[in-house]
Amino acid sequence: MNDSEMPGPSPTDGAPAAGGQPPVRRVLVFCIVSLALLMMSVDSTIVATALHALQQDLDTSVNWAGWTITAYAFGFVLMLPISGRMSERYGRRRVFLGSVVVFTIASLLCGLTSNIVVLVALRALQAAGGAGFTPSATGIVVDHFGDARDRAVGLFGSIFPIGAMIGPIFGGLFVNYWSWRGVFFVNLPLGLAVLALSLRYIPRDPPLQLKAAPPLDRLGMVLLAVALLAGMLVTSFLGEHHMPLSPLQLLALAAVALACGWWFLRHIDRTPEPFIAPRLVHGTGFGAVNLVNMIYGGITIGSMVLLPLYATNRYGMDALDAGTLLMAQGAASITMSTLATAVLRRTGYRAPLYLGGTLSALGMVLVALAPPWGLGAHGWLTAAALIVGVGAGVVNPASRNAGLQLAPEQSSSIAGLRSLCFQAGTIVVISLATAVLAHSATPGSGQAWVYAGVAALLLVCLPLIRRIPEHHGAW
Repeated sequence: MNDSEMPGPSPTDGAPAAGGQPPVRRVLVFCIVSLALLMMSVDSTIVATALHALQQDLDTSVNWAGWTITAYAFGFVLMLPISGRMSERYGRRRVFLGSVVVFTIASLLCGLTSNIVVLVALRALQAAGGAGFTPSATGIVVDHFGDARDRAVGLFGSIFPIGAMIGPIFGGLFVNYWSWRGVFFVNLPLGLAVLALSLRYIPRDPPLQLKAAPPLDRLGMVLLAVALLAGMLVTSFLGEHHMPLSPLQLLALAAVALACGWWFLRHIDRTPEPFIAPRLVHGTGFGAVNLVNMIYGGITIGSMVLLPLYATNRYGMDALDAGTLLMAQGAASITMSTLATAVLRRTGYRAPLYLGGTLSALGMVLVALAPPWGLGAHGWLTAAALIVGVGAGVVNPASRNAGLQLAPEQSSSIAGLRSLCFQAGTIVVISLATAVLAHSATPGSGQAWVYAGVAALLLVCLPLIRRIPEHHGAW
């Protein structure tokens, strides 16, 4: 993408931006927000290669080590809707800058701690900072990119696979040649660079006008947080050999999760200013879009995050070799996401979703199967990951634009909700997978069944795509 392809002010035409500001340097702004999204996506995968090292160095169980990933997802799920509302209330740039600061400081503290409980808490704080990136970055692009905004947000889909690709490689290098702490320290120079560039080049927000702004829905926030945390605890305790709760207490905790989830859905339908607008959750078009994002985005991502651990458990690969498996997935996803963005106005949304969902399911089946005909495990898993990456890359632009074109004026909230669906799917698959691993005599075989189950889910849910609102052209 270059500036000449983007309608409206560019660095070369000298047209002023809104409010008499200097021209918006669109490509540079896109690169800055993309760097923040890259930093956030790297941290969703880089820790996967360090799970074994964390378990040994901090003398903890696989479930607690897995919580360093699920706590990150939990922080995202809780803070994404808040970040979306805050972006619309306080300004995209202000929330973006604040998120960078929180994420960078939390990363530093994660690298310094030596206690698994503290690390899990800091990972949630880190995610709370990173949760502001997607809503505010999407809002910045929608506000300043004019008729090119659909293509720009479509290209966001290629950023996350880059993080998924390089995260495990850096993680493997740090674990093999330094320490697991390096997976957090790597964010410090990136965060400082994003902060400096943002202050210089991202257009300032309009003056604050908070008097008419509605109060935040604190009850809705608490209900969602309790439902998610209780559900995650139930799944985690099920995976412990020495469960700290009795079966009756565990059942009560599960009941709390279900009750709070039901209460939350009723609450947002009845309150005047809900935490998440019910229309964006289950309104016409949005309900199907959210489910597609959870299944073909979050569950697929969560499954592939655990691929390095699977390669170690089943085939005895070291951290670096296991981490490189995701290179094929990332490269394929980047390429296909870019190509799918370029033709999205012609294909519409449903055709790419059908194709990408089917390919992702095929890749998961191949991951679950043992290499045939004497093929090497590394090559077999790399090919399977490549197929999953092609599928994810085809799905990304369509699933992202399908929600945004329904209500562009609420782009920050919709982007936050999309990422929330991703993280919810990730939490589910990682929590269930670690529970299976903890109870399996042969963890590699147990995890293979998890991949087989994910493949079946992806295939069974394909009919859901016909409920996605079809659209061709710009929005």
